Amino acid sequence: MKRLHILRASPSLMRKARKGVFGFRWIGDSKLQNKSTGINMPSRPNVLSPSDIRIDDRYILFYDGSVIVKGAKYVWELGDLDPTALVEGALILVADAEEGLIAVDLQRDLSTDLTASLVSVRTLLRTEPELVLRTAGRANQLVEWYQQHQYCGKCGEKTTPRSTERALECVPCNRHYFPRINPCVIVLVKRNEEVLLAKSARFNSDFYSCLAGFIEVGETPEETVEREVYEEVGLLVKSVRYVFSQSWPFPSQLMLGFIAEYKSGELALQADEIAEAAWYKLDQLPNIPSAAVSVAGRLIEYVNQNK
Repeated sequence: MKRLHILRASPSLMRKARKGVFGFRWIGDSKLQNKSTGINMPSRPNVLSPSDIRIDDRYILFYDGSVIVKGAKYVWELGDLDPTALVEGALILVADAEEGLIAVDLQRDLSTDLTASLVSVRTLLRTEPELVLRTAGRANQLVEWYQQHQYCGKCGEKTTPRSTERALECVPCNRHYFPRINPCVIVLVKRNEEVLLAKSARFNSDFYSCLAGFIEVGETPEETVEREVYEEVGLLVKSVRYVFSQSWPFPSQLMLGFIAEYKSGELALQADEIAEAAWYKLDQLPNIPSAAVSVAGRLIEYVNQNK
């Protein structure tokens, strides 16, 4: 199959690709079949070379931690792009169903060439939250994994992508680096008809939200809930109950959402974590995260609907 740098998506080229001029033909669902043998090609590797690219692939372009966006458009087609820029970047397969979705870790900023702009994934999330989490959110996590494991953490050798699984391998050490998920808890504490909401000391935000923290080694999620609530606001809780979860790509967290009942104690804030915290009646809530965007908003909505 021809290399990417000649696959300029002109109508004639696309017709040739679909007819199998390059030695392959389309058999549906974005799969290719070798014309001479009739054998279906195997699944593509998770880190692609230019020769793995298909005409129907779609691209999310990352540069310096941001996504290239034009209006509402952040998923690009080959015909929109200069293919040589794709060759220079890392091509990471995000999904490969009816159309392939590829995250491109660019080596140069293409936003000016595309009359577009650089936007953070967090900002993009405000547009279509569910879709962005499944596409740009997942792509962002894979780009960070690829960037952070280019070299072995033990011996310093360059890693290489494994063909059989999503991992980067150090051959001399026989060590495999998989995308890492960081499990966290997020908890809404209830006291009769009130809920505890807090404002973070770390982020410049006008939102009041639930308490949250990372699960430490050897802890269960329920133990993390109890520890985090006590550390951050000085309260003891009981009846800790899991409700639902959310993948959160900042950078690669799995948020486990809990409800807990107030047990005892007075508010005593951990100053470096919590700027403000207070009890709020469910019909008098401050500015809170949207349930369409975050698990915190969903927890608050859930309690409000089941009071």
